[in-house]
Amino acid sequence: MNATDRTPADLLTSALAADPGRPLVTFYDDATGERVELSVATFANWVAKTANLLQGDLAAGPGDRVALLLPAHWQTAVWLLACSSVGAVAGVAGDPAAADVVVSGPDSLDAARACSGERVALALRPLGGRFPQTPPGFIDYAVEVPGQGDRFVPFTPVGPEEPALVVAGREFSGAEVVERAASEAGELGLTGPGSRLLSGLPYDTWEGLGAGLFSPLAVGGSVVLCRNLDRLDEEALAKRVESERVTAVRR
Repeated sequence: MNATDRTPADLLTSALAADPGRPLVTFYDDATGERVELSVATFANWVAKTANLLQGDLAAGPGDRVALLLPAHWQTAVWLLACSSVGAVAGVAGDPAAADVVVSGPDSLDAARACSGERVALALRPLGGRFPQTPPGFIDYAVEVPGQGDRFVPFTPVGPEEPALVVAGREFSGAEVVERAASEAGELGLTGPGSRLLSGLPYDTWEGLGAGLFSPLAVGGSVVLCRNLDRLDEEALAKRVESERVTAVRR
């Protein structure tokens, strides 16, 4: 972690400067067989495009509340860093009725309609595919994000002490996310650059977010993020650990 890393978005900036070509997030969905690997540069590009969508098209800014009704998924990780880039507060499994923007997966669209603000729907299909038909009352993320700019500059500088994340009822500032992610990395088996953590934890707790994104990012490591990991038996899990050169496992 660089001394200038004050927010989760700053962690990504440092990772991009250090080694843009290394893997950052490798995602598996063991219900569908999907595997996606994103380098730091590719992940950062998705974050920039999403932040431009959030700030420009959805008019979100510092302090605005974004309810993320999404599972542990590489696109959820993108949205978490995009919110940090803009200064919006990412509410994981947050109340859509109290949010300025709601971002919903295909299984939570009915709940997401409680949001009176902007609504974004993610199909969570392989390769970031779109819905066959856009759900009524939503914009389709996969349709809107490709045309966004590849570089992002916030209209207002994001302060590290401002609220950045709400998960399981607890609010964290950007600085608290960075500090906690870095301090817990060792307990997770992340020893520094090159560490590779396989996480099957959901994203609705700090433990899942720390293992599945923030701690690997904080120490220059990477994450193998696995959805529906319970579909694998122990032999198949051991093969994945070996093939992905995993150094630590949390499930």
